[in-house]
Amino acid sequence: MANDSLMANAIRALAMDAVQQANSGHPGAPMGMADIAVALWHRHLRHNPKNPQWFDRDRFVLSNGHASMLVYALLHLTGYALPVGELKGFRQLHSKTPGHPEVDVTPGVETTTGPLGQGITNAVGMALAEKLLAAEFNREGHAIVDHHTYVFLGDGCLMEGISHEACALAGAWKLNKLVAVYDDNGISIDGQVTPWFIDDTPARFKAYGWNVIGPVDGHDVEAVSRAIESAKHSAEKPTLIVAKTHIGKGSPNRANTAKAHGEPLGAEEIALTRTALAWEHTPFDLPKGVYDEWDARAKGDALESEWDKRFAAYRAKYPELAAEFLRRMKGELPKNFTQVAVDAAIAAHAKAETVASRKASQIALEAFTAALPELLGGSADLTGSNLTNTRSTPPLRFDQSGDVVMAEGRIGRHVNYGVREFGMAAIMNGVALHGGFIPYGGTFLTFSDYSRNAIRMAALMKRRVVHVFTHDSIGLGEDGPTHQSVEHAASLRLIPQLDVWRPCDTAETVVAWTVALQTNANRPTALLLSRQNLPYAPKAGLDEISRGAYVLAEPSEVGAGRAQAVIIATGSEVQLALKAQEQLAQQGIAVRVVSMPSTTTFDRQDRAYKESVLPNGVPRVAVEAGVSDFWWKYGCAAVVGIDTFGESAPANVLFKHFGFTPENVAETVRAVLQRG
Repeated sequence: MANDSLMANAIRALAMDAVQQANSGHPGAPMGMADIAVALWHRHLRHNPKNPQWFDRDRFVLSNGHASMLVYALLHLTGYALPVGELKGFRQLHSKTPGHPEVDVTPGVETTTGPLGQGITNAVGMALAEKLLAAEFNREGHAIVDHHTYVFLGDGCLMEGISHEACALAGAWKLNKLVAVYDDNGISIDGQVTPWFIDDTPARFKAYGWNVIGPVDGHDVEAVSRAIESAKHSAEKPTLIVAKTHIGKGSPNRANTAKAHGEPLGAEEIALTRTALAWEHTPFDLPKGVYDEWDARAKGDALESEWDKRFAAYRAKYPELAAEFLRRMKGELPKNFTQVAVDAAIAAHAKAETVASRKASQIALEAFTAALPELLGGSADLTGSNLTNTRSTPPLRFDQSGDVVMAEGRIGRHVNYGVREFGMAAIMNGVALHGGFIPYGGTFLTFSDYSRNAIRMAALMKRRVVHVFTHDSIGLGEDGPTHQSVEHAASLRLIPQLDVWRPCDTAETVVAWTVALQTNANRPTALLLSRQNLPYAPKAGLDEISRGAYVLAEPSEVGAGRAQAVIIATGSEVQLALKAQEQLAQQGIAVRVVSMPSTTTFDRQDRAYKESVLPNGVPRVAVEAGVSDFWWKYGCAAVVGIDTFGESAPANVLFKHFGFTPENVAETVRAVLQRG
């Protein structure tokens, strides 16, 4: 149809002009996928530009995020609050059109994409959240959760290994409302992909349990639209639509070349492209007829109004369910959560149990998963080691028809991700982005390296995701240096907006979970937990734990008076600090012990509090079974750390071998004081 061509060419013009003006960007994919975009956004996508947060909208994810001008053009054209001035400011400081799409920056963008493969994985998480919420809240004749998740992706997303992890799970979970459109143009930055990408992609996805449609002509709007319509009726499988396209379509000399992928077309080629497309308009100047065709505001209003009526009927019949649904979609915790958390911390303090902090985490989770039905847990095939399962979280299962298996009227809330750490982390991001659940997932701390970029993306997006990292040090023992974390705590602390906690006992662990769930609504949290048992650290109170560091033990009467030194410790090393304090007191040396379970949280405290914990002029010694470099930032005079990889041996042997003993800590403090 003529209007289809006009609408697609408007996208092509905006993409090539914005990239040219910025002298930076990727025009080829937006130009090549313009017809696919017309098919989805004009004919199928349920959304409301006036209210980008309308709950039952379809989710759209541009997994090949370098094609950002495609989604920016679509948002502008369909009526979102993204004026043409923002397109003119593409990739410029403080614009709403950054180089890759960013959630909460551009209205209508659902997730931050750019690192290839994570967008499709986020989409799997979104589709999972939709399916679970529908099973939990929908009632016969009252479907308040009923939307699709659509993804555009390219060769790069499929080459990244994370796509295998996520798409295999999507098939296993029978996410039939997930529809991915593969831009099969055969070009990447290095050129034609055939020398290095020979996968039979349709066969690969069929093996995952996906419904595969195509190849279809990605420049035939009707053909793509029919494929999407067919995908929407898939009963129990996610769908991949393989769309053959020409990257940079419309450009006489750059189409089907790598040059179209990641650099401006250039003024001369843009002029030739305008002629080839019969596009007579100046840059960023679109005729009113184009805007009229694309405008989705009235349709979006009607869709949302229709849903509002359905929800009103639902609320009239199921008022308690409706209230619970709204609470969860707002991301608010129940009113009684604070009391639940306080009671859990007091109970942990009173029991003073000697348990591994991974077990302390499970104890906390038993209380919190019972109180918070939105907690959706999981593990990357290490449930029995991570202890992320509880009595309130039966395993998530699906029947042969793809429906969620209910356990005593409840959905399963513990996800077996399999050995897929990176996929798990990025799927959790998608779940958090969708709303309705707070995801947490477990693996060994050393495998956080596999998950790291997804952890970073959660921090960049400011989403409440909780990572349970157990086996946090050489205390892992006999498995040896491949599994013993040394640098990981310091490495994770370097990620902006990520809170890292390494608690020393049950009370600190409960507080860490409380902060992760209650305080950190806009940031992810990493909990670093021990395999080995840790004795309870006696403490005067619990109030200051949430500030990240606090005075755990003042000098004893033997060393009465002002502390001569401060020992800062985390996790399993707090017990060493306390024993070293006792030894030093016997020699008349007064030492304060500071437990610092969260350096990232402590760093955000005001100056007065920091100085009350770490007084100026008093020498400091840090103790942590990890790399020493991190601790110099606190002005330490010495660090008892480990700057090599570990060894294979029982934990108690390793701690002694690497100098993590009360005697060595005490000797280090004495040496510092002797130096003056």
